[in-house]
Amino acid sequence: MFAVVDIAGQQLKVSPSQRVFVPKLPHKEGDTVTFDSVLLVADKTDVKIGNPNIKGASVTAKVLGHVKDDKVTVFKKKKRKGYRVTRGHRQQYTEIEITRIG
Repeated sequence: MFAVVDIAGQQLKVSPSQRVFVPKLPHKEGDTVTFDSVLLVADKTDVKIGNPNIKGASVTAKVLGHVKDDKVTVFKKKKRKGYRVTRGHRQQYTEIEITRIG
């Protein structure tokens, strides 16, 4: 069984007991989160497709923690002008575990 769910603007294919990194959510570690915007639910026998969402379907997940991605270095330079700028960025993610699709 799997579902396609919209989480923070990203469409993800998830299945029960799967761990997924999503953009940072405002929930604390150990909280339970319910996502109501389910676009597709499929199991061995049938497939349900929403228009755009399936009414009454939801995906429940548990927040495992908040992490940061690797640093991305942005380097800008203009030759012969003396202009050099180095900046870095670390994207923040929330790790969740899918507990139930229904």
